[in-house]
Amino acid sequence: MRGLTSQEAQKRLVEYGPNALPEKPSEPLWQRFLRQFQSPLIYILLFALAVDLGLWLYEGAHGLPLEALAILAILILNATLGTLQEKRSEEALRRLKALAEPMAWVLRDGRFQHLPSREIVPGDVVRLEAGDRIPADGVLLEASGVLVDESLLTGESVPVEKRVRDEVFSGTLLVRGRALMEVSRTGLRSAMGRIAGLLAEMEEEKTPLERRLEAFGHRVARWVMGLAAALVALGFLAEGFSAQVLLFAVALAVAAVPEGLPAVLTLALALGVERMARRKAVVRRLSAVEALGSVTVIATDKTGTLTENRMEVQKVVGPDPQRALLAMVLCNDADLETGAGDPLELGLLRYAARHLNVQQVRHEHPRLSERPFDSAWKYMRVTTPEGSFLKGAPEALIPRLALSPEDKASLLEQAEAYAKEGFRVLALAHGEGEREEGLSFLGFVLLLDPPRPEVPEAVAKVLKAGVRVVMVTGDHPATALAIARQVGIPAEVVATGDEIGELSDEELLEVDVFARVKPEDKLRIVEAFQKAGEVVAVTGDGINDAPALKRADVGVAMGQRGSEVSREVADLVLLDDNFATIVAAIEEGRSIYENIQKFIRFLFSTNLSEVLVVALGMVFAALLNLRDEAGYLLLPLTAVQILWINLVTDGLPALALALERNPQVLDRPPRPKDSPLLDAPSLRFILLTGTIKAAFALSLLALLPGWGRIQAALSATEVARTATFHFMTLGQLFFAYAARHTHLMPLPNPYLHGAVALGIAIQLLLGTLAPGALEAVPAPLGIWGLVLGLALLAWLVAEGVDRLVWRKGDASGPYSLTQ
Repeated sequence: MRGLTSQEAQKRLVEYGPNALPEKPSEPLWQRFLRQFQSPLIYILLFALAVDLGLWLYEGAHGLPLEALAILAILILNATLGTLQEKRSEEALRRLKALAEPMAWVLRDGRFQHLPSREIVPGDVVRLEAGDRIPADGVLLEASGVLVDESLLTGESVPVEKRVRDEVFSGTLLVRGRALMEVSRTGLRSAMGRIAGLLAEMEEEKTPLERRLEAFGHRVARWVMGLAAALVALGFLAEGFSAQVLLFAVALAVAAVPEGLPAVLTLALALGVERMARRKAVVRRLSAVEALGSVTVIATDKTGTLTENRMEVQKVVGPDPQRALLAMVLCNDADLETGAGDPLELGLLRYAARHLNVQQVRHEHPRLSERPFDSAWKYMRVTTPEGSFLKGAPEALIPRLALSPEDKASLLEQAEAYAKEGFRVLALAHGEGEREEGLSFLGFVLLLDPPRPEVPEAVAKVLKAGVRVVMVTGDHPATALAIARQVGIPAEVVATGDEIGELSDEELLEVDVFARVKPEDKLRIVEAFQKAGEVVAVTGDGINDAPALKRADVGVAMGQRGSEVSREVADLVLLDDNFATIVAAIEEGRSIYENIQKFIRFLFSTNLSEVLVVALGMVFAALLNLRDEAGYLLLPLTAVQILWINLVTDGLPALALALERNPQVLDRPPRPKDSPLLDAPSLRFILLTGTIKAAFALSLLALLPGWGRIQAALSATEVARTATFHFMTLGQLFFAYAARHTHLMPLPNPYLHGAVALGIAIQLLLGTLAPGALEAVPAPLGIWGLVLGLALLAWLVAEGVDRLVWRKGDASGPYSLTQ
């Protein structure tokens, strides 16, 4: 059997199309752009735009309607930014989806090749193992103990037994056995294609974090709308009906709510998952990003995750080494030529190939029947004309030997001694016919799977981050304990699967290494830790791991050796099956949340300072009857200026904060999963910095008119308002640096430097060359110097006060600067 040639497969791929369901067409850009306006906050701004244009037309359309043009510009820019960020996020998810695409072993050009499922064509021969999702419709050419779960198609929960020449269907799941299948239908022609839409796709709904932010923003909006209504009432009491006051209040309400926050959040998450993908961790569900930052326990597999998954036989010890070699070859499903199969079985074949011809042995000893390996019985049997060969765990096979209890106990002691040396120990046995009792002992196979060299450092990092690491493995307890200690897991207490059932949930929490576990044991371990309030990440690669992966806060599947069903239910897929990649993903998850905290602090400190300046300034103006040259109540900032401040400060600087790198993020304990969106230090930062900047701005507004003759041709109050406007813009740009300094020190951020420098340059150019566009007046050079000096001083004062209060208030807490 040689399968199709590459050339023939390519022709059929052109003829039949890819083996994939049609994807939903991408939404046109113009529809996305219009959808950005579907927000209650944007409706308020649109209403303001309509009112301003109506008043402008009613008054004869004299001059330019600056407020209306400013509001229109903000609407267009915000919608454009949201559209571009949404498109970028979708493209990032599409790339991640491609990385997690299902793969299959396909017979091409006479050898099995690991190919994407979408490249399978009718006529291909596909190798299937337990845990694989069947990639296309086909007919079984070989079938060994095959059970298929067809519930996705039929709704019948009981797996169906399949034999040679039986038909199997795409989307169904091979729950036991192994098979070779010849593909008959692919893509839309397959059973799954006819009921397209049932296959699980990558989650793209809003994450819990996005929903919390949205609810938080709406609460803030309600408070601000209440304030705006109060300002309108105050303005009408002082002025009577005034369109200027109405527009100003509406503009303030919209400006004070961070309408760009969802777009920045989406971009931060998209960039974060792209960075994770570059570090070999593919996020299948964005909600996992938030959970990663809160993980307190990692329940990790051993083989291939902590170790290299390169099982090499060190030696074979026992009374019958020749028949032991036969058992290693015959009781084995791997294919040495193509590399397909379990790494352990490939290691057995590599060793056996040094002493005999593997292909010849298999030809001379054909299989008559078999019992596939299953974690329930922990051994595999293959029956040939010369009898049955068995391979499995020592504690599973030794009790089946035709030996005295003393000899069995002695063999178990030998296996234990080898395991304590770090060896993976397999027992080999032989029986007459299909017997599985009264067996003859052939020997022990001692395999070694060395720890990955990068794992000890990763374990040390994650332990320092306050995350506990426990090992959950099907291996021998002594072997598991030896490897755990080699990689740096502080392991003292070991429990086996047989003992787990007798332990209470509280006693389970004391165990460091779980060995010889069954699937239901793994699920109970996860649930016990969760009941204790832990946030659990668990690794898995087999179909039996699916319940634990699904139940865990973060399910981590193996991308290389993992079954298709384990990848489907997981939140995270490791492309390299490496424990160090889990640690990298936790680091990225924490860093993403850290950056979200930074731009929330930055945006809300801006909004608070604006609200305080406008609200208090308007109250003082009404009480003191301060008016501008047109006779209107003196407003600290005009609607155009408020919108401009938000455009300059809430745009590029906030995006730049999403690109922060936080190398010390693993130096702290995990963030509690029920912690508020804004913790106490962040709320304190917003209140302190917003109040300090507002105080400086109001002082400038109050004191500057009395500072001699500023400029004969200009009104002192207009210059004071202009200076206040420039101070609010420049000061907020500087405050981006204060917002990024939390409990840890990030690396230099050239993007932030560029965003702040660009904002300052634009403000200086427009303020100097075209001040009228911002409803400002030309400011003398001395005023510019004063504004810049005060902006820097406000930044330094806010930074210093925040640090002092932070040290005093959190010196003993988990978020302390001094820790």
